[in-house]
Amino acid sequence: MRDELKLKRVYETPRKDDGARILVDRLWPRGLTKEKAKVDLWLKEIAPSTELRKWFGHDPKKWKEFRSRYRRELKQHPDELEQIREKARKGRVTLLYGARDQEHNEALVLQEFLERK
Repeated sequence: MRDELKLKRVYETPRKDDGARILVDRLWPRGLTKEKAKVDLWLKEIAPSTELRKWFGHDPKKWKEFRSRYRRELKQHPDELEQIREKARKGRVTLLYGARDQEHNEALVLQEFLERK
């Protein structure tokens, strides 16, 4: 599944080779229209809970604990995880996220989680 599961910031220009573009943020990205984002599926249910998102606040010092807590939350969403896996079996999937930090965001944790299972 590794080659079929890519990550991309939703603000980057969409490309044909992105495949299925799935937004994995709970909130719609600021200043971005649906037309410009070219999102095929918005799985806000799979995003970190509001409480976890606010607690984390994109603080790299909390990254290790955030990853652990978010993985626990992901286990509560088997249907959404299966939706992503199903699309990945058919071709490339790009998980879209809005965070500026490309090394500490929920899409990275989700990608790792999907690739392990």
